[in-house]
Amino acid sequence: MPDEIFYRSYLNRDRLVHICDPDLSTCEQLSVLFRLEGFQTMFSINLPGFVASLDRRRPDVVVANFDLGSDPGLDLLRRVKNLRMGTPVFMLENVPMVEAAVQAMKDGASDVVTKPIDTEHLVRIVRDALRQDIHVGAVQSGGRPVEVRGFAQLTPREREVLQLITNGQSNKEAGRELGISPRTIEVHRARVMEKLGARNTADLMRIVLTS
Repeated sequence: MPDEIFYRSYLNRDRLVHICDPDLSTCEQLSVLFRLEGFQTMFSINLPGFVASLDRRRPDVVVANFDLGSDPGLDLLRRVKNLRMGTPVFMLENVPMVEAAVQAMKDGASDVVTKPIDTEHLVRIVRDALRQDIHVGAVQSGGRPVEVRGFAQLTPREREVLQLITNGQSNKEAGRELGISPRTIEVHRARVMEKLGARNTADLMRIVLTS
């Protein structure tokens, strides 16, 4: 429980959940739900509204309904995935839609939730997705390219330090490459571990390598 409380209070405050549903009451209810969990929220009732919002701020999580009138939810999902930011997308369905759900999962949806929404379940799966904040690509030139989800969570310097740690460099080696002291590297690494919920360096590597 303490880990859950720490996770909500410390990490969610910089994360934006964007809800896209043609039903305004659903948007408002989910917005309240996620704000109570410490998230920032925005909502749209159609795809054009959602797309326009991307110019203002990219979301860290998207919750979108399949039923968006003439603009299908799968189109929204594909648009988000094409941004290549690792943003988790959770699809809502008013009634069970097996074929659409299967296609959504193939297109990269994190999960599909049927209404009426079990809010505790929705919050839990969103949290679980955000804990997996690291995606490691194939090894290239001896190093693993690391993509961090939720860019508001880690600073640019913290992402650089994480990249170097993931590639196996020591504090001294990372400090030499970045032009800062090994002690400063250690401070940045401690902050990265705190934000990603890693108990120690081995746990941090486990999170990275299993995501």
